[in-house]
Amino acid sequence: GRLNITVAQAKLVKNYGMTRMDPYVRLRVGHCVYETHTDPNGGKNPSWNKVVQCLLPQGVTSMYLEIYDECSFTMDELIAWAQVPIPQAVMAGETHEEWYPLNGKQGDGQEGMINLVLSYTKVPMNPYGMYAGGTMAPVMMVPSTAAPMYGMRQYAPVPVYTQPPVPVAPPPQFNEADLKQVEEMFPNMDKEVVKSVYEANRGNKDATVNSLLQMCE
Repeated sequence: GRLNITVAQAKLVKNYGMTRMDPYVRLRVGHCVYETHTDPNGGKNPSWNKVVQCLLPQGVTSMYLEIYDECSFTMDELIAWAQVPIPQAVMAGETHEEWYPLNGKQGDGQEGMINLVLSYTKVPMNPYGMYAGGTMAPVMMVPSTAAPMYGMRQYAPVPVYTQPPVPVAPPPQFNEADLKQVEEMFPNMDKEVVKSVYEANRGNKDATVNSLLQMCE
């Protein structure tokens, strides 16, 4: 299925360095890595409102995230990190908004908090390795353990999940008037974020407003 992650904002306990930090988030789901944009001078209260959509590999029940301070003349500095379990409620179709504790130099769970909104959409795969919509599951050729044939090593196809393609699903039918009303209620929030939360709530206007209010707190 497809996991939708909104990396909203963070509250960090310390600003490392002489100037305000320029934080960004690096997120790993399975073998895939995603990054938000940098929040210039975000300091201890960075905000991203970045929406990440990724296929969730079978058996993956958590994701790993890191917050870095972007540096101009040296390597980017790792500020905080966390392993975030994917709640069962999300896998059941609910939208889940939560503040997660961050680990860092201050200690486990002592570096601050990060605000994430998670939702999940099922994307079935048939026995032929095809995702709904006709997209092939990722396959990589690896050496077989069988004896070489005619002096040449055999290669066998093995499914992998390094860079799964995002299936093209038909767009859901939502009420544009409701979406416009929600956007007008939150004029300072990016319209793409509002739309993503609206879609994650399956067009439920009240649930969307509640989720956005929690993100604004």
